[in-house]
Order: sequence, then structure tokens, then C-alpha cells
Amino acid sequence: MTLQAIGLAGGRGPHARVHPLFRDLDVALGEGESLRVTGRNGSGKTTLLRTLCGLTEPLAGELLWRGRPVRRDGTAWRSELLYIGHAAGLKDDLSALENLRVAQALAGRPCSEAQAAQALQALGLGPRAAAAPARTLSQGQKRRAVLARLALPVGHGAPGLLVLDEPFNALDAASVAQLTALLAQRLAQGAMLVYTTHQGQSVPARRAQTWHLGAAEQAEAAEAV
Repeated sequence: MTLQAIGLAGGRGPHARVHPLFRDLDVALGEGESLRVTGRNGSGKTTLLRTLCGLTEPLAGELLWRGRPVRRDGTAWRSELLYIGHAAGLKDDLSALENLRVAQALAGRPCSEAQAAQALQALGLGPRAAAAPARTLSQGQKRRAVLARLALPVGHGAPGLLVLDEPFNALDAASVAQLTALLAQRLAQGAMLVYTTHQGQSVPARRAQTWHLGAAEQAEAAEAV
């Protein structure tokens, strides 16, 4: 397996160690596989994703990438990671196209203007929306502008681990279908996907797992897709 979490525990706040949001969590993901995380608000979905991305320290357990502990050497892991949170994170005065190119440059994966325009088009943002300042876009358009990073050409340096927090939020039915097809394509190309959702949407994968986080317990269910 490429990503492994062994005995992972996490939480937030001063009483996190006494009352963790999740504990004893074991996850193993290989190429083309997905993990869907569900649960009510406050159950720890975002905390789990941030822990898997190294943005929040685990209370216990070990995170391995390609068999190596992330806390010892996370350079290779971070270079293959793409995390998209639930906040838009766009610069209001920049266009959707400019925001996409800046985000890619900061991640060390620069893209051309033509590649950025094509990626935005794949998420339903045409030339007019792509050139408009981000502050003028609707919530759904802003979400699609952020998710367009997933539609950039797959090549050298492309992220192999996709971690998405509520990716289907603020999307209409057509956009949900576009995103689902895009994620399925990335999985077919060998990427791994971890995502949270409070909706019933799922993404086809070689092996799809679901973790439900609850206040008192976690129940794991594996699905064959």
C-alpha cells in the first residue's frame, strides 16, 4: 500500500487527548483506491483530513507513505500531495485563471495559461468566467475554480494523493457529475483519493472504502466497486 495510517488518533482543543474525535484508525490505500469519510458536523472529518495531510499532528499512531514514516521524511509525500479544503482560498482581485496559475506555481507545479484555461473549461468555467475577478464569481463558480487543479494534465510531478474536504459542496447536479467523472479518471490513472462528504455522492474506484466518524465510535465499511 502507498498510504497507511496505523492506530491513528486525532482531535482538537485542550481536552483532545482525553476526548479524541477519532482513535485506533487504520487505513491502507493503494493506487486507484479511495476513502470516503462521512459523519455529522463536529465528528472530526476535517481534523482527520488535516492529520493525513500533516497539517495537524496526530495524538497517536503512525502515518506511512510508500512504507516510510512521514514524520521522519515527508518531502516525497508532500511533493505528491494535493489538499483542497472546504474554503475557496482565492485571491479576490485575481481572475480564476490567474488564481489557478498562482496556486500551481506555489505548489511547484507550474502550468501554462492554455493548460489553466482548459482545466477551468473542464469544470464548466468558460473564457468569460475564467477572466473575471474571483470576487464576482458565485459560490459554485469559486468552488469549480479551486477544483480545476484536478483537471490539469497528468505528467511528471502530478500529485498522486488527492485529499479533498467536501468537494461537492456548492455544486449543481451537472457540476457534481463533471467532478465525479474527473475524479474517477484520476483514480483510473493511478491516483489515490481521500474525501469527506455529508452527501450520498461516491466516486467509482478500484477499491472504495468508507469511514463513518461518530461521537463514540467509528465503523468501517469496505465496498467493492
